Order: sequence, then structure tokens, then C-alpha cells
Amino acid sequence: QVQLVESGGGSVQAGGTLTLSCAASGFAFRGSCMGWFRQVPGKEREGVAYVWPFPMETSYEDSVKGRFTISLDDRRQILYLHMNSLKSEDTAIYFCAANEGWAPSCATVTYGYYGQGTQVTVSS
Repeated sequence: QVQLVESGGGSVQAGGTLTLSCAASGFAFRGSCMGWFRQVPGKEREGVAYVWPFPMETSYEDSVKGRFTISLDDRRQILYLHMNSLKSEDTAIYFCAANEGWAPSCATVTYGYYGQGTQVTVSS
């Protein structure tokens, strides 16, 4: 079955960096949209960054564009989110997500699978 396991969350000062990892299994890694989402208690989960692996195409929400980078290791089936210039408003639980099969846009597809999440706290 599909498994998505995030790691790498933690606490960091504003302006700092953090890299999240997501170990993926149980689906066609090369042929699926993948993304990172985040959620703050009391608010809806929101998308952050998305990727179609091959040929690689990435997209980002405006709130993180230029600061976050989504990448992947195809051989190890790991999805990454590199976060730079972190702000207090980036504090949230971060989830990786996958949707099997091709989609016209990985930014707008409805994701069917999510990991358990990892907490990121940015202090100012």
C-alpha cells in the first residue's frame, strides 16, 4: 500500500533553513504527482510545492516561491522540501502527498495520499 513518511521537522530561528524528507513507497514514484502541504491548527491545509518527476516539473505557491525548493531522489524514492529564509508564518505541520498517475497539473490535482506530518516551528 502507499506509504509516505515525513521527517526533518523541528524548531528554527527566523531566517534559518530546514530540509524535510518524505520516504515514499507503494506507488509508481516516477509516474505520480507529489507535493508538500502544510496546516496550522484551525485552518485548512494548504499546498506549498508540487513536482512531476519525469521530465521534472515543479511549481510553488506564491508564499514560498524563491525560498522553498522541492526535489527528489528517484533511486531512493525520497521527496525533499528545502526551506530557506524561514519566517514565523511558515510554522505549521508539513505533509507530503502523492496522487497516482498523470494529471494535467500537479498543483491542482486532488491528492489521494498524505503522510502523517512533521512539525516545523519558526521563532522570531
